[in-house]
Amino acid sequence: MNIQEAETIIFRVLSEIAPEIDPASVDHDLDLTEQLDLDSIDYLNWMLGIDQLTGIDIPQREVSAFLTIQGAAAYLVAHASD
Repeated sequence: MNIQEAETIIFRVLSEIAPEIDPASVDHDLDLTEQLDLDSIDYLNWMLGIDQLTGIDIPQREVSAFLTIQGAAAYLVAHASD
């Protein structure tokens, strides 16, 4: 998996949770919860959706990697088994 593939997965799951979000308007370096006004349930559902779609386990201690699109994509690339 590369960064572009990871971002595609990230936005696919995000669009299921918050369909009104325009991926082009999302800054990949800013905190998603503030930027997109996601509540804790939305955030949890987003991470669970990524886990289910990719099969990549996201332990609770790694949640901070998913605060930004950039961090989430890097985590997925680093933990994908190709």
